[in-house]
Amino acid sequence: MWAPWYNAPFVQGFTRFWKKYVRFDGRASQSEYWYWVLWFAIASVVLGIVGGIIDVVLPGDADVSNLFGRLWGLACALGYIALTVRRLHDVNLSGWFALFFVIPPLGILFSLVIGCLGTNPQGQRFDRPTVAGYGS
Repeated sequence: MWAPWYNAPFVQGFTRFWKKYVRFDGRASQSEYWYWVLWFAIASVVLGIVGGIIDVVLPGDADVSNLFGRLWGLACALGYIALTVRRLHDVNLSGWFALFFVIPPLGILFSLVIGCLGTNPQGQRFDRPTVAGYGS
């Protein structure tokens, strides 16, 4: 489960995200990364629509669409950071580069860049060691 799944199918992009939710070790392929981004966007739109309908049907002070969006974002935040760290490992960069997300304009640009970078074979240094040790 720690190894990247290159050309992962769409559904596996979603399931692997949740199975590796707080795994900061190993690597993540481009397909794992982009399929999760797509799943997140689709779910966010659906939750926004459902929340908006509930807001219209049940008028009041409660802003259900914002509540759904915030809960969804909180549920996914730690997993997305872990996925980003694994993606950074796949391009042979330290996971500490994920701190660029703290700077909002740079964070968006940074996520696009690391999503587009190809796999670097030297990223294998972030894989789990073999029985005999690293590189054996």
